[in-house]
Amino acid sequence: MEFWLDLNEEQNELREWVHGFAESVIRPAASEWDEREETPWPVLQEAAKIGLYGFEFLINTWSDSSGLSLPLVNEELFWGDGGIGMALSGTSLAVAAIYGSGTPEQMVEWVPQCFGDEADPKVGAFCSTEPEAGSDVAAMRTRAVYDEAADEWVLNGQKAYATNGGIANVHVVTASVDPALGSRGQAAFVVPPGTAGLVGSKKLRKLGLRASHTADVFLDDVRVPGRCLLGGKDKLDERLARAREGKRASGQASMRTFELSRPAVGAQALGIARAAYEYSLEYAQSRVQFGRPIVENQAIAFALADMRTEIDAARLLVWRAAWMGRNDRPFSAGEGSMSKLKAGEVAVAVTEKAVQILGGAGYLRDHPVERMFRDAKIYTIFEGTSEIQRLVISRAITGRQIR
Repeated sequence: MEFWLDLNEEQNELREWVHGFAESVIRPAASEWDEREETPWPVLQEAAKIGLYGFEFLINTWSDSSGLSLPLVNEELFWGDGGIGMALSGTSLAVAAIYGSGTPEQMVEWVPQCFGDEADPKVGAFCSTEPEAGSDVAAMRTRAVYDEAADEWVLNGQKAYATNGGIANVHVVTASVDPALGSRGQAAFVVPPGTAGLVGSKKLRKLGLRASHTADVFLDDVRVPGRCLLGGKDKLDERLARAREGKRASGQASMRTFELSRPAVGAQALGIARAAYEYSLEYAQSRVQFGRPIVENQAIAFALADMRTEIDAARLLVWRAAWMGRNDRPFSAGEGSMSKLKAGEVAVAVTEKAVQILGGAGYLRDHPVERMFRDAKIYTIFEGTSEIQRLVISRAITGRQIR
């Protein structure tokens, strides 16, 4: 399939539809839910009612052969607000894990349960990061042991910083099946609703994205049916056997999920950056100092020019990576990591400049750039820090095991 930059009619209509929801529903509620630091269930329900939150909507966006629909949706949602945007899109990470490692039957069984319905919306959680491991997925301590007599897996461990952790209807948990194999000895498991032994901590208080629930998750002898191993036991046994023989094995569960999600995460950062740029541009055109709008000062105008240029450059990287991922083009130079790295750092830089352009006003909660600045910082940290993205890219372009 050829790559092009013109959006088709369907993609433009999708972007305008999501933008309308972000403008009319998300933005008016953004400050309230940031202050409350709670999951905005009423907003999720409104999104579900119009078909913007749910399994069918996600499948429709993923079915776009260009790969651009999901980044378009994410940019508009996060243009509305980062915290509410994450509350709406956080479930997609659990879905990406099921999609990346599961069978078609597991997709059909578990993905709808991640979302619930418009009368009772639910969320899903992907639990991978651990307190002592962080970006070092090979150091994972959560263990999964197979009880053959009962055809059940027993999970024990702790996960950190899980979006929707503890409040999710469906948790997807990565665990080590064979610690001796490091990251190659890991697998992903679905923990069904109401499973005993899984407990979430109190909601963590964060710098930004406060409307999105983040918590640690504790697993104490959590028993799940054999069918909850994503991909199935036969496939896992085959993969482990190859790894033990020193043969090349497919990537482990966490990294497959992150590879699928990086362009989408980059689009989230883009939405926050674009919102801050647009607000500061409008402010600079209306704010008068020394008898003229401050936008006529070269320092302000050049800052705005740099902001717009960087946003557009980052978007091109996101779109390229999304297209490559959707069309099974290999990330031979770490293109997925490039998109997330650039978009995350652009979001931090642009929101900081937006605060600076507003001056003292930008430091006040009366203006949304203060919230956008707080929300942006996480994009150089989660789903692989900027340093990890550079590591992935440098390894790809040099062919060496850079450390």
